[in-house]
Amino acid sequence: MFLYIIDMMFWLLLALAIYLCVKIATADMRRRIIPDAYLFPLMIIGAIMTTFFPWPHDIGAGVIGMTFGYIMAAVIGLIFDWFMTRRNPAAETPIGMGDIKLIAVGGLWCGPVGLGIALVLACVFGAAWAYRKKQKFIPFAPFFIIGGILSLIATAFLL
Repeated sequence: MFLYIIDMMFWLLLALAIYLCVKIATADMRRRIIPDAYLFPLMIIGAIMTTFFPWPHDIGAGVIGMTFGYIMAAVIGLIFDWFMTRRNPAAETPIGMGDIKLIAVGGLWCGPVGLGIALVLACVFGAAWAYRKKQKFIPFAPFFIIGGILSLIATAFLL
């Protein structure tokens, strides 16, 4: 009976995480903003999942991935912002804080190895979509979420 309850908690948390990912992706597609009201519950669910259900990694790898993802995305965002405002002071920042926090949460869910896979997949999918739609700025969250899901599948079953 106890194992049944734990199994149901795993699937319930996973379904809630998928719901939050869909809300994040649609918010970024529609308004180009990633609300913290969806990001922080996704982070808490990721912490619970990696602590109590170490799939595909444990909490230590998740914290390392989260820290690395946040620092890497923030540094890249600052570099892009510096180059963009140097050329044109009225230019928009290409990487927002919502994207940086989403990459950090993705590092918690995927771990350091999975985060690298997710980022590569997200950049390839996003570049293909931008090329097809002929857009300069793209919403990054939907592509990162797709890359993160594919990365979780790859690290859980293939590596």
